[in-house]
Amino acid sequence: VYGIPTDRIYVTYFEGDEKAGLEPDNEARDIWLRFLPSQRVLPFGCKDNFWEMGDTGPCGPCSEIHYDLVGDRDAASLVNKDDPTCLEIWNLVFIQFNRESKDGSLKPLPAKHVDTGMGFERLTSILQNKMSNYDTGMGFERLTSILQNKMSNYDTDVFVPIFDDIRKATGARPYSGKLGMDDVDRVDTAYRVIADHIRTLSIAIADESRPGNEGREHVLRRILRRAVRFGTEILKAEEGFFSRLVSSVTRVMGDVYPELKEHEKKIIEIIEEEEAAFCKTLKKVAFDLWSTHGFPLDLTQLMAEEQGLSIDVDDYNKAMEESKDISRHTQKNQGDVRFLVDVGATSRLLEAGVTATDDSFKYTWFQDHETEVKAVGDNLALVLASTSFYAEQGGQTFDTGVIEGSFGTFEVCNVQTSKGFVFHFGSLTSKTGKVLVGDKVTCKVDYERRKLIAPNHTCTHMLNFALKKILGDGKPVDPNDLLKIELVVKTQIKLNLDVFSKKAPLYEAKRIKGLREALGEASYDPVRVVAIGRDVEDLVADLENNKWLKISSEFCGGTHITNTCEAKAFVIVSEEGVGSDTRRITALTGQCALDAIDLAYSLKGELYDALIAEEFELEEKVNSLERRCDEAVISPDIKAGIKRKLVGLQNEVRKAQKKRAQLNLKRAVELATEAAESATSEGKTFCVVKVDIGLDIVAVRAAVLQVMEKKGMSIMVLSADETTNKVDVCAGVPEKSDQFRKLDVIEWFNTAMAPINGKGKGKDKDKDGRVSGQGMDASQLDAAFDLAVSFASLKL
Repeated sequence: VYGIPTDRIYVTYFEGDEKAGLEPDNEARDIWLRFLPSQRVLPFGCKDNFWEMGDTGPCGPCSEIHYDLVGDRDAASLVNKDDPTCLEIWNLVFIQFNRESKDGSLKPLPAKHVDTGMGFERLTSILQNKMSNYDTGMGFERLTSILQNKMSNYDTDVFVPIFDDIRKATGARPYSGKLGMDDVDRVDTAYRVIADHIRTLSIAIADESRPGNEGREHVLRRILRRAVRFGTEILKAEEGFFSRLVSSVTRVMGDVYPELKEHEKKIIEIIEEEEAAFCKTLKKVAFDLWSTHGFPLDLTQLMAEEQGLSIDVDDYNKAMEESKDISRHTQKNQGDVRFLVDVGATSRLLEAGVTATDDSFKYTWFQDHETEVKAVGDNLALVLASTSFYAEQGGQTFDTGVIEGSFGTFEVCNVQTSKGFVFHFGSLTSKTGKVLVGDKVTCKVDYERRKLIAPNHTCTHMLNFALKKILGDGKPVDPNDLLKIELVVKTQIKLNLDVFSKKAPLYEAKRIKGLREALGEASYDPVRVVAIGRDVEDLVADLENNKWLKISSEFCGGTHITNTCEAKAFVIVSEEGVGSDTRRITALTGQCALDAIDLAYSLKGELYDALIAEEFELEEKVNSLERRCDEAVISPDIKAGIKRKLVGLQNEVRKAQKKRAQLNLKRAVELATEAAESATSEGKTFCVVKVDIGLDIVAVRAAVLQVMEKKGMSIMVLSADETTNKVDVCAGVPEKSDQFRKLDVIEWFNTAMAPINGKGKGKDKDKDGRVSGQGMDASQLDAAFDLAVSFASLKL
């Protein structure tokens, strides 16, 4: 199809492994010999031609196709030697074994298959006659390199347009194709990393994935952060450069992947948000990069190596284990002891004749419950005959409170259930004796705490109903959907709907139209049904009535509010990926939701104030609003709206900064020139001047250079800022003047910096003969000025 010269093709097959009991793949060898001479059909061992995905799992022998980029030679000795002129372009893996986790043995799979892949860019680069030893994986790359006869994937038209946009976005030098040790400044490496990663992320997000905290989504987050780091650290790019490259990927690959064009705006927004969050992390100094910021070890190692340092991985792992131990200890103290409720514990209870706990009293609120101790665990887990405590299950957290008896007070910090037994974990806070089987006790649940939990559970039911109503089954969530979903829940709260619950026979309850079966709840018979807005008896009396599609009904054993108005308010604050094919909606209810609504209104008010602010106060208002908006837990739609407005305001701030810089420059130059002319008229060969433009070292340095070049005079310029109590200082002595031999500019500068607590000392001057720095105590500006004048007068 592509006209690739067959005399440049070499193939490999698995030669077998006697120790592992693996036979040679003679079948693959014999098939290849039908098409190629034997000197180009090469055997290799497990290292190169037995593919495994990891220590365990599906695996098998493989057969590869390699291409000699040079030609007219015998390249057999270069195959599988990482030679850049002999490129692997295709791999066929014969998945026929499973590597067992227990003993590492290989077991034949009942169903075998072939896993095959080709590198598109590599194929294209071969046809473009370019060379590369950089392997970006199976798929698009290899085909491209062959098709366009290039020796490098990165010289093809798949990458060149993206490289051009990277150069424009970062201001870096053009890509030159250097590799390995030849790429001394690592700029070309950065180009390749950024281009590869922006393509990966754009396509993944277009396919409904996104960076996240776990699983494959965490891999995407790490890819994004690696690319951003290469851009900011090596190409010196400004924050936000990476998200601007999405349009480049869309332009190059949008015809092949139309989803890129369809979702381009969303892709940009997601990458922009992730990039901003990571850049904020990079600017912080953290004691523990991993535990505090989730900064992965491999990136830390890479950054350390670039600075000639190394990471002590053994100590890192030791610290990680210590951190886990602390975490486990903390969780245990907080009552997270679910691992103690095992099959053995319940079996021992059954063998001892202990009956299951009657927990029906958990649905009775604001009443103490009298009961009896039936079992006491070594880990202070009490099993009672009956209980009013709710055990963690069905998505609802456990109750806390106290159990009182003749022994004193037992503080309950966690409640778990297993096989019908309810385990109350905690500790004795006041003690007159041991807790014994048969002790009469009183359960006192912390109902004020439960009052905060119940609205969350009931609103979760309403949220489930809203998700099904708006999304149906399987549709992904977009920002507009979130608003509709939130509105459905808010409407149910506003309608003051009563919440009903009742047990019903499982075979009847399962037929209720529109009812949601929560995982695990359908194992009970009779099963508890919770309905919002209609009595469960009505639903059971007319099971298949389509009206029930318009209300929330679920199997549920949890505790709920009695009317939706008790939830007060509902605000969705985030929607994010938390794992493979799993997304999480986080929402607030009750007072927390009302506080979020108030905060959103407050931020909108600040935004309005910023929109009408005078130029001199705009920057402070915008910076404050941006910081508060980033930290705010509010509706993502409102936050996104504020941030969109902030972009325009930030542009105004930059314009104002630019205008102010121009005015500062003009004023500093004018004042310095006037001072120089005045000094000349007085017969002086130097001048010291205060310009009063705040902190603007660029303007201060420019004023010094102007006087040095135009007047040939030694000069020192100082400018203080009362708000920060700092002083910008620059001194210069023309090197071609007589003053140069008499007045040492560094000595002069350091003398003036002493009273204002200069940050460091001037050691080097620039090519124009200037030295500059910053003092940290503006209150001593006059003293610095006087010292500068007296020192120069003494020398000149």
